[in-house]
Amino acid sequence: MILKILAVALVLFLIYIVLFKKDREKSVNNKSKENEKIEDVMVECPTCSTYVSKKEAIISNGKYFCSKDCLLNK
Repeated sequence: MILKILAVALVLFLIYIVLFKKDREKSVNNKSKENEKIEDVMVECPTCSTYVSKKEAIISNGKYFCSKDCLLNK
């Protein structure tokens, strides 16, 4: 009798792990994406030496520029 109860408990536990493992993976991925959003890298414009975030910078030939003026005056 005790063996049957342990077997059922083990099966239920394995089902629980399988079903909720994906939810945990999603929450971990969401947290890592949130950390990436917070952590914005600043780069230096080669023309005027102003620092600008990579998200806002203009990329040309692998260099990050702070504005179109700096890009044209390179």
